Amino acid sequence: MYLCRMEKEHQIFGIRAIIEGIQSGVAIDKVFIQSDTQGDLMKELLKVMKQKSVNFSYVPVEKLNRLTPNNHQGAVATISPIAFHDLELLIDKVVESGETPFFLLLDQLSDARNFGAIIRTAECTGVHGIIVQKQGSAPVNGDTVKTSAGAVFNVPICKVEHIKDAIYLLQSSGIKTVAATEKTEQNIYDISLKEGVAIIMGSEDRGINPSVLKIVDEKGKLPMFGSIGSLNVSVACGAFLYETVRQRGN
Repeated sequence: MYLCRMEKEHQIFGIRAIIEGIQSGVAIDKVFIQSDTQGDLMKELLKVMKQKSVNFSYVPVEKLNRLTPNNHQGAVATISPIAFHDLELLIDKVVESGETPFFLLLDQLSDARNFGAIIRTAECTGVHGIIVQKQGSAPVNGDTVKTSAGAVFNVPICKVEHIKDAIYLLQSSGIKTVAATEKTEQNIYDISLKEGVAIIMGSEDRGINPSVLKIVDEKGKLPMFGSIGSLNVSVACGAFLYETVRQRGN
């Protein structure tokens, strides 16, 4: 297996090496595949990634050349610098501790720097865990670690197959789910966040998936008074998390 220690992150390059890494249980965060690469070995890689629910995307060869100076053979995988947590076990641990549960779900957030900034704020506000979807979410890479100021090592992060399944699990544990969305008339300040709660934030460009909005317990927005109609997701997330802290009197 070919491992490459880059300035920003650990990497595996080469199709066969990535297949071996996935099968041996290496914590692969994301695989970047050259968009025009074909062949039996690539088909095998795609099959293994789908079986193991590994996050991947197709990119131009120029992207791969920037990631590594080595012979990547059309595929480069980044290895997560952290170990991910099991959501059900984490919920049970928090509930059994007697603390008021405080979770954060990120629905298809794709920018690593926004992810890092959100992790930093989550750590500062006492969030018990951050939940992301395996497919389509921002990677935990060097940019994430740097922007989080190291907080990524202090906040448990859970990867799930589907955000909706995580919401159902939280609700069955008595944890209220609150979506941050402009598609509501209710301000976040009018929602009680004193009990166990999970705040849900959407992607930078599309917000929260409509199918997710249908199953949450509450929807809230931030009041806007300027000519610009939205905030950066990391800034909006900070406002929601600190409103929770304010209401709880921490």
